[in-house]
Amino acid sequence: PDLPDRNCPKCGARMIKDGYEIPFEVFLGFDGDKVPDIDLNFSGEYQPRAFAKVIEMFGKENVFRAGTVIGIADKSAYGYVRKYMEEKGGNIQPGQVDILVKGITNVKRTTGQHPAGLIVVPEDRDILDYTPLQRPADKVDSETITTHFDFNSLHDRLVKLDVLGHDNPTVIRRLYEFTGIDPVDVPLDDPGTLSLFLNCDALDIKDPDFPFDLGVLGIPEFGTEFAMNMLKDTKPTTVAELLRISGLSHGTDVWLGNAADLIASGTATLRECVCTRDDIMVYLMHCGVEAKIAFDTMESVRKGKGLTPVMENAMRQAHVPDWYIDSCKKIKYMFPKAHAAAYVVAALRIAYYKVHMPLAFYAAYFSVRGEEMDAYDALQGIDHIKKILEDFKHKKDATARDEKQRVHLQLAMEMLARGYEFLPPDIQISHATMYLIEDGKLRMPLMAVAGLGENAANSVVEARKDGPFVTIEDVNERTKLNNTNIARLKEVGAFGDMWDTAQLSLF
Repeated sequence: PDLPDRNCPKCGARMIKDGYEIPFEVFLGFDGDKVPDIDLNFSGEYQPRAFAKVIEMFGKENVFRAGTVIGIADKSAYGYVRKYMEEKGGNIQPGQVDILVKGITNVKRTTGQHPAGLIVVPEDRDILDYTPLQRPADKVDSETITTHFDFNSLHDRLVKLDVLGHDNPTVIRRLYEFTGIDPVDVPLDDPGTLSLFLNCDALDIKDPDFPFDLGVLGIPEFGTEFAMNMLKDTKPTTVAELLRISGLSHGTDVWLGNAADLIASGTATLRECVCTRDDIMVYLMHCGVEAKIAFDTMESVRKGKGLTPVMENAMRQAHVPDWYIDSCKKIKYMFPKAHAAAYVVAALRIAYYKVHMPLAFYAAYFSVRGEEMDAYDALQGIDHIKKILEDFKHKKDATARDEKQRVHLQLAMEMLARGYEFLPPDIQISHATMYLIEDGKLRMPLMAVAGLGENAANSVVEARKDGPFVTIEDVNERTKLNNTNIARLKEVGAFGDMWDTAQLSLF
């Protein structure tokens, strides 16, 4: 994907930029002896339908939810042991406590189900040949049937499909609805889009004091502080380099203390570093290592098992650099290139809309991911948002909700810095949950009002079907809004110039 369209220098054939150089053997092995790990990403809204489709395709008697076994954590084990020793009385020896803690750590506490995993049994086999079945947490009234054994113990025996619910497909669908432009037709090598990973020039920021120097806020996989620091260190200009960065950011002991140091010291470039598991097999085969050994080396490294003497010897005979061998030994987990490609393609498609159809981008992002957005803060202007973000920096006990608010406000600040505006929620016209484009601005939904939940917001939309609201009292009587909701809607101007009661209106 980093090559320009051109003719082959040898045969003159037209060379195009399609493809990501992912060998099929990575998926099934050279001899077809590897049980594949298949992830299927769907919009979270469609995940239940995807489950039903898998059952329809393979048959109800061949598809089962993947079970999990939840063990006792070490901290819980320590608590159990201390309580036991206290009840029994007598002197407690530290060594005795440690022995008992180790003895019950990871012992089964309860069972559950994988949130997305489906085990598929061949039609000529019976699931009971592999595992007993049960209901999760032994709830006899549950309609869900799971494997009794933890899915990890079945990993190399049966195929497991991960039917995952993601926000990215939902965001892309919203972008299509807002613009009418099919995301499949969006070019992945648009210069403006690719520039977001180097600077924010394509966003045409109007605020001279805007604190970010990259344009990837709100872009999945690349908008976090960790990912942005990686982008600053590597300065990617091609899709291929973005794939590598995606692999590095999802691996364990692949970037920090490994590739980051190699790049910083000038020992290797981003293109040369081990970034995805496929890189190992392809590179070693290119160096002359026998294909099966290259494949086995990739599998060993990506699982965090390091190198066997046979693997290391083959690499040294092929003159693989010492730094490359050392890098492989440090890795605990490696991301597959196919996953990186899927994530990067989605990111580039979403980023294209951010550059060329900005209001659609912000409307889609906040509609799908902006559950912690507070309309009051967003409507106070860019200086108010900057102050809140500064306060977040000094907050020592920040919660997960605080972190989501921080991310949403960063993107709201960027939108305002580009010259776009929010319109306040309006009790008469706002959607319950979605941000809508209105007269070149973004109309906030009812749920953007702090404390106003989805049920209450939907009750407003349902009540409007019987006619517009006349007074605030009328709103209170016809909807599920409580007094706190009413007060906060007033605070953001959602009632406009509506009177409190009909009596006041008449007067």
